[in-house]
Amino acid sequence: MLLDLSPDYQVIIFNTLVGLAIITKCIWIREDEELLLSPQQVVLGEFKGQICNGDPRTMENPHKNRDLRIVDSGCSRSMIENKEKLDDFVKIVGGTVTFRGGDGKITGKGTIRTSKLNFENVYYVKELQNFNLFSVSQICDTKNKVLFTDKECLVLSKEFQLPENSQVVLRIPRRHNLYCFNLSDIQPERDVTCLLAKASLEESTKWHRRMAHVNFKNMNKLAKHGLVNGLPSKLFTNEHNCVACNKGKQHKASYKAITAVSTISAPLQLLHMDLFGPTSIRSIDHKYYSLVVTDDFSRFTWVFFLGTKDETYGILKDFITFIENQLTKKVKAIRCDNGTEFKNSKLIELCGSKGIRRDYSNARTPQQNGVAERKNRTL
Repeated sequence: MLLDLSPDYQVIIFNTLVGLAIITKCIWIREDEELLLSPQQVVLGEFKGQICNGDPRTMENPHKNRDLRIVDSGCSRSMIENKEKLDDFVKIVGGTVTFRGGDGKITGKGTIRTSKLNFENVYYVKELQNFNLFSVSQICDTKNKVLFTDKECLVLSKEFQLPENSQVVLRIPRRHNLYCFNLSDIQPERDVTCLLAKASLEESTKWHRRMAHVNFKNMNKLAKHGLVNGLPSKLFTNEHNCVACNKGKQHKASYKAITAVSTISAPLQLLHMDLFGPTSIRSIDHKYYSLVVTDDFSRFTWVFFLGTKDETYGILKDFITFIENQLTKKVKAIRCDNGTEFKNSKLIELCGSKGIRRDYSNARTPQQNGVAERKNRTL
């Protein structure tokens, strides 16, 4: 950031972003009235009521005040030009610091002590010319947290924690004592879910209902690609709290098994039948419907693929003739639902001519044909 301090000179500093909080990693966090800080959590700054009164983030002319210190997130290490402020000063032969188009040499280091917080390993650079830069990353090395608002900067205690993760809108990793990210990572065409703000539970539920209870996975795709006007670019989470969706996905409880001895003692005495479709995927012969026949005694299952439902009669007629001839046994009874593919004049006439008993389940009671329904679900 370029600041005009006077008509004669300019100073370049990396100023911190408004609303930037750094908690081990750099975090952009929105200001919320629910984010309350206790007086014990504020290490630097005065706490009054629910407002933290620290030094306002204003720039003064550094030549008027040699003790002016700048909290800088763009500074990898803390450094100072006023040697008198350093306790436990030790002379060292350090590296070179580049600033204002010039260079400065690190010739020593020491500690700046306050009542609640000590700044250790602060470099002494004489060429800074009245600038005192305090590194945010170096403050975080002591497990303290730094919170920036639009009016002030607060150094918080080690015990401070975010009330909830939903208040974090962006995380920036720390690299080489700086908090940096690539601008290309936040382009819409890039798949960077870590840079998406997480919507609150109330907001996720609201948009889920507004969009006719759409699946959360599809809703996140719509938000990510900006396909819906007004839909915020946030990560919506499913907490399975939608009553309508939960009821719609419920399955009817199956009937309790009969404890009495089964009367079925041989194959083909009872056949369970059901037809399902149209399926979203076609078969090899481009068929959309499937007829499932299950023998109650052996639980052996036959599956037939149909193009339309009206093919059911022809397939069952050929199947009954074939299976009775192969097993030299007669089909005694069939159990199915009230679908027109089973309850029609042709099939009734076929069962009457062969002496086959027909058992139909009651309307809207698939539990009575549970063997066939369970096999459909397996398939």
